[in-house]
Amino acid sequence: MKKRVLLLLAVGFEEIEAISVADILRRAEIEVVLAGVDALSIKGAHSITIVADALLKEVDSTLFDMVVLPGGLPGATTLAKDPLVLRILQDFDAKKKKIAAICAAPLALKTAGVLKNSYTCYPSFETHINHEGYQKESKVVCDEHITTSQGPSTSMLFALSLVEQLCGRERVLGLRKDLLLD
Repeated sequence: MKKRVLLLLAVGFEEIEAISVADILRRAEIEVVLAGVDALSIKGAHSITIVADALLKEVDSTLFDMVVLPGGLPGATTLAKDPLVLRILQDFDAKKKKIAAICAAPLALKTAGVLKNSYTCYPSFETHINHEGYQKESKVVCDEHITTSQGPSTSMLFALSLVEQLCGRERVLGLRKDLLLD
């Protein structure tokens, strides 16, 4: 059965994080639905506009294997304040379904009460998250069913970690070769 990922977009999202993750997951033949929190047309932190596949309020989140939150500001803070986003994170956590957040987006995990013991985020943003267990040196951290990563330059590693979790190591090895990461 094909794996499904829900990738959330709010105004001010970090474009590299959202697009590279969506691209790599789709290359792995994972279905990715880009869901706009407030609108279908969403302007990123660097003024690149993306048209989402659907509005989040119209998506049945229970049909997905993983939810992914890109960082960027104010996108990450919008995600952390949105009641529907927080409810989805809590529902996924209760069912031990996979949750992934990069850059400033672990703030939403903290706000939802689902952030585990170990995590990483954009360096210096851990002071906003205010949660023990920050792993400064780690580009990607997996703790239970939660995956976090530092930011734009770690987006590909983050995405490949997600592919490995959903599809296995063999799929990642093929992608790394295709992406010239070997």
